[in-house]
Amino acid sequence: MSERVVLAYSGGLDTSVAIPFLAEQTGGEIIAVAVDVGQGGEDLDAIRDRALACGAAEAVVVDAKEEFAADFCVPALQANALYMDRYPLLSSLSRPLIVKHLVSAAEEFGGTSVSHGCTGKGNDQVRFEAGLSALNPDLKVIAPARDFAWTRDKAIAFAEEKGLPIDVSAKSPYSIDQNLWGRAVETGFLEDIWNGPIEDVYDYTADPAQPREADEVVITFAAGVPVALDGRPLTPYQVIDELNRRAGAQGVGRIDMVEDRLVGIKSREVYEAPAAIALIAAHMELENVTVERDLARFKRSVDQRWGELVYDGLWFSPLKDALDAFIADAQKHVSGEVRMTLHGGRAVVTGRRSDASLYSYDLATYDTGDTFDQSLAKGFVELWSLPSKIAAKRDRDQAG
Repeated sequence: MSERVVLAYSGGLDTSVAIPFLAEQTGGEIIAVAVDVGQGGEDLDAIRDRALACGAAEAVVVDAKEEFAADFCVPALQANALYMDRYPLLSSLSRPLIVKHLVSAAEEFGGTSVSHGCTGKGNDQVRFEAGLSALNPDLKVIAPARDFAWTRDKAIAFAEEKGLPIDVSAKSPYSIDQNLWGRAVETGFLEDIWNGPIEDVYDYTADPAQPREADEVVITFAAGVPVALDGRPLTPYQVIDELNRRAGAQGVGRIDMVEDRLVGIKSREVYEAPAAIALIAAHMELENVTVERDLARFKRSVDQRWGELVYDGLWFSPLKDALDAFIADAQKHVSGEVRMTLHGGRAVVTGRRSDASLYSYDLATYDTGDTFDQSLAKGFVELWSLPSKIAAKRDRDQAG
């Protein structure tokens, strides 16, 4: 049997050209795999037809929106995952899901190699190949853009030579990746980090400076999973999809940052993540209400490390698995409702309630009914301060 190459297929110029190119390079058959992670655009049937028209021996299309929301976005939410305290791991989350389906297709169709369209300068090559190594280390990897110096000009010329059924005339000045959790924009004039983004960069969010009525939403969580909006039971996918529209209409979730790439360079990225930013803010506030102080303190360090692992392409790693178990246990009591106001580019928590709340009005109030015994505080403060007091006395004695 001839070699079979499983290609991560998007339907665009680069991966469409990759089908006949890989067939020529390997002498094998190409299995195109397209995964819908909520990126929008063309429907799956049109993408499948194009892959076959470009010469694929088979084209697999997977509607993975619900899977992406429940198994990738929700864990990121429970980890409050913000790389460098700002980036909510948009592309980082979709890559391991795509890898999972590439490996599945390779097993189904007898694939011996997997191909992706990543360059040698980005993080995604690592995410694809580290994931493939973890799930099926026997698969070889072919990366035309990286391994064969495949440029856009070459791709266009090759497409015209082969008469491929794709539009090569229009080109956005930006490189864009998007999915249910958000949208990432780079290149073009954004590569000069002094240039501010202009409105045509954005698609998921409206201009936050434009006057409009505020939108109030109540988000319900069960064990850290968003399960309802305004009392209406929804799947995680439905929650994220609706909040993308509602928070996006208020300009929530715009991020302009210079970030540290895994490959050692800094890059300028503009992100839109309306649902992700609103949900993480709501989830963090509910954790403030329901998670005990020392557990919450330790979880913040776990959250940071979890985000770094996922950004670095180590979704399928022993440490990530162990941190997942910790985070899942820490979510046992993160149930309740959070009320938010979406307006002017901000998602602001205005109310919170939970049957698992650790907040006690009787202990917190300064009014009549206060049950906090303030007489205990004097001795507590003295003992708490004792080590510092002893050390300070030692230092004074030694200095004298």
